Amino acid sequence: MESLVDLLNFYKDKTILVTGHTGFKGSWLCEILLIAGAKVVGYSLPAPTNPNLFSILKLEKRMISIIGDVRDLNKMNQIFEQYKPEIVIHLAAQPIVRVSYNEPVYTYDVNVMGTVNVCECVRKSTSVKSFLNVTTDKVYENSDIRNHPFIENEKLDGFDPYSNSKSCSELVTHSYFKSFLKNKGIAVSTARAGNVIGGGDFSKDRIMADCARALGENKTMIIRNPLSTRPYQHVLEPLCCYLEICKQQYNNQSLSDSYNIGPDSCDFITTEKLVNLFKKSLSNDFEYKIQPDNGPHEASFLSLDNSKMKFAFKWSPKLHFEEAVKLTSIWYSSFFKNENMIDLTKNQIKEFFEINDK
Repeated sequence: MESLVDLLNFYKDKTILVTGHTGFKGSWLCEILLIAGAKVVGYSLPAPTNPNLFSILKLEKRMISIIGDVRDLNKMNQIFEQYKPEIVIHLAAQPIVRVSYNEPVYTYDVNVMGTVNVCECVRKSTSVKSFLNVTTDKVYENSDIRNHPFIENEKLDGFDPYSNSKSCSELVTHSYFKSFLKNKGIAVSTARAGNVIGGGDFSKDRIMADCARALGENKTMIIRNPLSTRPYQHVLEPLCCYLEICKQQYNNQSLSDSYNIGPDSCDFITTEKLVNLFKKSLSNDFEYKIQPDNGPHEASFLSLDNSKMKFAFKWSPKLHFEEAVKLTSIWYSSFFKNENMIDLTKNQIKEFFEINDK
């Protein structure tokens, strides 16, 4: 992989459309692109939580932010026609497994038909050269076999409505590429990222967000599944990969494919170990207890084989989980101390991308 600074230089002055820009990942991605000097256009529903990273970073004032629903094809078409993006990164989704059990129709509507609409806008576009649909590591049929990292050609059949809708989203994207986009010269990939952590996630039923709430509200947090093992990684890791995929396929359509994005096997850890690392980095500033709630099914073990991403792009993970947890704890601790979070977030990005301000 080229230097991270060179990666960002590619995006200078390019128009990038990010769906789901008001979410956790979307906000980090937009901040990276702004640092790179890109023209950033976001299309999304309002931020889903309060507080939220989008507002904390004041991104609405620093980029083109359009509030809209990916299920509204006409409005999205207008945005594509008006801003003529060269690269599209599709993040918008209903992303919570437990919510998908309560609202399956909404989940499928957003995650499947929303993807259809984005693909249709890309199909009609005269400007797009590179399109990335971000899905999840949960798209695979998972039989809870330990020590079995999924590879990209395994069966897509997520169990719960969220995971399954993302499997469908993959199939929609593959069909649009083969039927329409390949012949138009548009490069298309999907990215299946593992569980991400990082500052600014305040979503319900996310482990670091639950830790942050326990820290900020001085409450005991609940761990439902302490032995669940996941490929946790800092949010900057997959975002870097998204940008690398979009860049490389921009000039080489043959790189259009599906890619697993996750840490090496040494960084697959249990939920309880992750929480204890977070506590340790904060000098044990909150408490937790283990309390199973007999909730809906979630896989107990999930891991990815990242070999394809490594081979195609000469990439390797930059941070081990201890470093990822440390960066996350610093962010939340600073937030609750009312520090300047725009500067802190920018500095974490610049340190990750090895940007030397002079």
